[in-house]
Amino acid sequence: MNHTTFEHEVEEAFEAPAKVLAGGVEFVEREEQKLAEEPIVKGAGRYWKTLGPGLTTGAADDDPSGIATYSQAGASYGLQLIWLSLFTYPFMATVQEMCARIGIVSGQGLAANIKKHYPAWALYGAVGLLFFANTLNIAADLNAMAAAAQLLAPNIGLDLLVIFFALVSLALQIFIPYARYANYLKYLTFSLFSYAIVALLVHLDWGAVIYHTLVPSLSFSADQLFLVCAVLGTTISPYLFFWQSSQEVEEDVKRGETSVASRQAHATPHALRRMRVDVWSGMAFSNLVSFFIFAACAGTLHAHGITNIATADQAALALKPFGDFAFLLFALGILGTGLLAIPVFAGSTAYAFSESFGWKEGLYRKLKQAYAFYGVIIVSTLLGIIAVFAHLDPIKGLIYAAVANGVIAPILLVFVVRLSGNKRIMGAHASRPLAAALGWATILIMAVSGVAALVTLG
Repeated sequence: MNHTTFEHEVEEAFEAPAKVLAGGVEFVEREEQKLAEEPIVKGAGRYWKTLGPGLTTGAADDDPSGIATYSQAGASYGLQLIWLSLFTYPFMATVQEMCARIGIVSGQGLAANIKKHYPAWALYGAVGLLFFANTLNIAADLNAMAAAAQLLAPNIGLDLLVIFFALVSLALQIFIPYARYANYLKYLTFSLFSYAIVALLVHLDWGAVIYHTLVPSLSFSADQLFLVCAVLGTTISPYLFFWQSSQEVEEDVKRGETSVASRQAHATPHALRRMRVDVWSGMAFSNLVSFFIFAACAGTLHAHGITNIATADQAALALKPFGDFAFLLFALGILGTGLLAIPVFAGSTAYAFSESFGWKEGLYRKLKQAYAFYGVIIVSTLLGIIAVFAHLDPIKGLIYAAVANGVIAPILLVFVVRLSGNKRIMGAHASRPLAAALGWATILIMAVSGVAALVTLG
C-alpha cells in the first residue's frame, strides 16, 4: 500500500472493506498486529471517541422506570440496598460484553443468531417476551416523562405531553441519519449527571454511604425481595441485550462494513478491546448514576420520613423542600433519560422482529428502505401510548415493568451465555471460563429473585 501512515491504511480499509477480504489472511493478520499495538485510549478526547454503543446502552438503562425503582428503594429502605449498585456491575458488564461480542464476531444481532442456531419456537418465544417487556417499559416511561414535565409546566395536559414525547422519540429514529442520531444519544447521557449533582447538593453522611455500598444488607421481607427483583430487572434488562448486539453491527455499517462477511473480518483484537473499554465504561456510568439516585433519596427522603415514593416524578417533587435546584435537576434528568431510553426500547424490538423475519433493518436505512423495521418502532410506541391512555396505574406500571424485566431476563440470558461461549460460533473469541461463570451466575441470581418476586405477588 502507498500510504505512509497507519491511519491512512485503516481509513482505506473502512472505505473499501472488500480490500480487506481480497488481501486474504496475511493482510488481516498484519493489520491486527498493528492495531493491537496501538493504545486504545490517548487522552480524554480519544477516550470519548472510543465510547459508543456501550455508553448509550448503559445510560438508557437508567430510564424513568429505573429511576423510580432506585428512588423507591432509597426512600423506603435508606442506604440498606445501595450495595446493589456495586454488586450488579460485574454481572451487568459481563452480560453486555457478551452481547457486544456476539454482534461483532458474527456480524449480526442477537435475534439473528438465535434464529440461526436455535429452533423457531425458541426464537419467537424470546422475541415475544422482549415485545411484552418493552411495551410495558415504553408505557411506563412515557407516563413518567409526561408527569415530570407537568411538574415544570403544570398547565399542559398529561395526554398531550405523552403524545409529544412519543412523537419526538419517533422523529429521532425515523428522520435523523444514524451517525447524527447516535451522537445525539451519546450527548443525551450528560442529562444523567443531574443525579450526581443532586446527591452532592444535599447533605449526606458519605461515610455511611460508602459503608453500606461495600457491606451488603438484606432483611428478606416480601416487599424488599420484590424491590430487589425490580432493581435487578431494571439494571440487567432484556432490551439491552438485543440493542447492544445490533448497535455493534450498526457501528460497523457506519464505517462501511455493509456485508456480514466484511463485519466478521473486522472482528480484530483491537476492535474487541475498544468494545470492552466502551461497554465496561458505559455500565460503570450506569451503575454510578443508580448509586447517586440511591444516595440522594436515602439521605433526604428516607432520612426525613418520606418513604412512600413510587414514581420518578414523585421523587422529584419530594426533593423540592431540599432545594428548587435539586428538584429541577431531578425532573430534567427524567426527561433526558426518557428521550434516551424510549428509542432504545422501540429500536431493540424492531431489530429483534426484523432479524427474526428476515426484514431489512437498521437505523442507518431510510424509512422507504425498511418499512417493516420502522413500522415495528411506530407500532411499539403507539401501543405504549394506548397503554397510558387506558389509565394503567402509573405507580404500579413502573415497578411492574422492572419486575417483568427481572423475570424475563434470565430466560433470554440463557441464549446470550450459550451463544457467546460456543467456540463453533465465536471461534477464538468465545467466552473465557470466568466470563462464562459470571454469565451463569447472573442467570441463577435473576431467576431466584424473579421467583421470589412472583411468590410475593401471590
